[in-house]
Amino acid sequence: MTVTILDDTRCALGEGPLWHPERGQFFWFDILGNRLHTVEGGQSQFFQFDRNVSAAGWVSRDEMLIASETDFFLFNLTTGTQTRVVALEDDRAETRSNDGRVDPYGGFWIGTMGKNAEPQAGAIYRYYRGEVRKLFPRISIPNAMCFSPGGDFAYFCDTPTGQVMRQALDPANGWPQGDPEVWLDLRAESLNPDGSVVDAQGNFWNAQWGAHRVACYDPQGHFIEAVEFPAAHTSCPAFGGPELSTLFCTSAQQGLSAADIVALPTNGATFSVADVATGQAEHQVIL
Repeated sequence: MTVTILDDTRCALGEGPLWHPERGQFFWFDILGNRLHTVEGGQSQFFQFDRNVSAAGWVSRDEMLIASETDFFLFNLTTGTQTRVVALEDDRAETRSNDGRVDPYGGFWIGTMGKNAEPQAGAIYRYYRGEVRKLFPRISIPNAMCFSPGGDFAYFCDTPTGQVMRQALDPANGWPQGDPEVWLDLRAESLNPDGSVVDAQGNFWNAQWGAHRVACYDPQGHFIEAVEFPAAHTSCPAFGGPELSTLFCTSAQQGLSAADIVALPTNGATFSVADVATGQAEHQVIL
């Protein structure tokens, strides 16, 4: 597999990759840079914000619902207009949003965490048709939010635990049903599960912070393969491209020394690999 650098941007903390199915355009965030990045017409572009932003769901061709450290807000890609939809921990200056993704029911899952990764300072929430509900409290570093193709299950993790959880969903509306269960335990391998995405076959693709890779597991949690990247801190994968067969992956310079970055200057880049697997189209968020 040939790994390609998407553009010359190096992110302090790349996150939230999203292939917009109506625009045929790829977006990603640099959380610590307060930026939404994209490439359009072969040119790198970015939108600058005044607070940490980390994940988005598409609402229409020109509008995205973005999760920030203080709110969910509607962002118009054409005009640059921002409209607050609902608050998200706006009374807690010590936290920010992190990983998130939209489920097959139109609900937007988002995790929050301490800005210094304070233990159990965050939580996982779901925005659904105007309501924000806290699903899982006392989370340190929320990651791996993604969904099985039929909408039967959600996946998520608290990275320091080394375990990925699987949560059954109510088929009527996508709210969690019952308690989550440990689905993938990576502690024996000392792997740190980060962002994830599920492909059209139900295989789970997980960026593993510190391991230079995105690893693929079948629906039963058995390892299939890994795609290696020239970045230590791979942070989140996504599928896109015209056939949804390109694997994108963000990465981060956060947590690396200056010597590490000099030795491997592709740390913090955003990558693409063609013809890896067929992904699911990103789901539309329902306001």
